[in-house]
Amino acid sequence: MSGPVLSPGSGLDIGGPLLHPGQKKMDHLNRMTTSQCAKVFIQRDYSEGTKVKFLKDFPPDLEGKIDRSTFDSTITQLNTMFSEAEMLCSSTYCENCFACLTAYLIYLCIDTHYEKMLKKINRYIQEQNETVYVPRGLMLVDPAERGLRVVSLYHPCGAQWHRE
Repeated sequence: MSGPVLSPGSGLDIGGPLLHPGQKKMDHLNRMTTSQCAKVFIQRDYSEGTKVKFLKDFPPDLEGKIDRSTFDSTITQLNTMFSEAEMLCSSTYCENCFACLTAYLIYLCIDTHYEKMLKKINRYIQEQNETVYVPRGLMLVDPAERGLRVVSLYHPCGAQWHRE
């Protein structure tokens, strides 16, 4: 019996891939079963409060699989993007005022700044998987699929990557 199927950028496949609105399924990338994977979790960094930020400590399990500078660059970019998503500026202020004026019906027509940034983060993770992680036998999972608690990396243990 095989475990759930994990598709880069689409999360656990339980009755179908979990895709963000407008996200395309990455059929051209390999798929793997998560039951045959070693999992590495990068925890949230709560040292500066509850804002979304992940620890940049290099996990020993990734030693020899990816270099520290590549890992650090990815986590730094994710932290920067989440910081940008949570930033308050005049455009988010106007967006919220307009939402109040329209009884929040505007959100039926447009995405919030935060939703737009989550989509941008998902695209970044897909691009990183295509160019950096999958060629090294790893797969980075969008933290939004884990409730923004962890960044997950999967590595097959004795499993072969296979096409869908």
